[in-house]
Amino acid sequence: MDLRQLRYFVAVAEELHFGHAAARLHMSQPPLSRRVRELEEELDCLLLVRSPRGVWLTDSGRVLLDEAREILERVERTKEKMRHSSGHHTVVVGVVAGAGLALNAEIREVFSRRQPQAAVRLRECALSDPSAGLRTGQVDVALTRLPFDTTGLVTRVLYEEPLVAVVPATDPLAKAAQVGLADLRGRIAFRLPPGTDEQWRDFWLATGADDPDAPVVSTVGECLHAVVWRSAVGLLPAAAARRHAMSGVSYVPLTDHRPNRVVLAWRAGEVDQVVLDLIDVVGDSDSDSDNDNDSL
Repeated sequence: MDLRQLRYFVAVAEELHFGHAAARLHMSQPPLSRRVRELEEELDCLLLVRSPRGVWLTDSGRVLLDEAREILERVERTKEKMRHSSGHHTVVVGVVAGAGLALNAEIREVFSRRQPQAAVRLRECALSDPSAGLRTGQVDVALTRLPFDTTGLVTRVLYEEPLVAVVPATDPLAKAAQVGLADLRGRIAFRLPPGTDEQWRDFWLATGADDPDAPVVSTVGECLHAVVWRSAVGLLPAAAARRHAMSGVSYVPLTDHRPNRVVLAWRAGEVDQVVLDLIDVVGDSDSDSDNDNDSL
């Protein structure tokens, strides 16, 4: 078992889709599938169940996902300590629900001119942590979405994004031009894990359903799996319709729920100058754009 195999497995486990994971890793799908199967053979257990309708984690896969994330995070922290000791600085950016796509090539070029010795590392976080690792000190700055409890944090709004209802393609609502929250009530709605920030939970679970047997989700991939396999419904940012188009899933504009705000967030108090420079570059770039953001 090597670090590359773990990275490949984590990508598939978080996306629950080999094609999406391959795109995220900038590689083709066949070698990704081979490496994951090699990992399963080495560990002598099934990590993922594959079928024409999708991919999902086995119990063994869930255990490995937690362990793999911890191992990879520890390795990255060690690398960053070594870079810092040699005069290099790495800014760790936490992201939730794909907001990290705001860190595009233009941002990289401008930031590199300001801080040629610095690097930026992205850390994708579960939907259960809207602070994207700020609370636990795992990241320097976050690209995330309001609302959530921002006590002790500073936020800078980049843009607003409307929501869509995500429903099974077989649901009568899939053919609607638009829907309201009342239209979604009475259906199975996916839930967020226990302990999730209350403001965040109330915003994204505004359908009002609280079925204890409803699927609990921590990633966008798990949301879509719940739609396909459990006929669940829920709310996602509008960009999901472009970024996560897939068979069996429909996205319908939502009419009566306020948009979410994509923000930069960082801990209040003294902030490293390299981090401040990245915050300025991302904020300035967004204010100069036409706000045609594809963030999820």
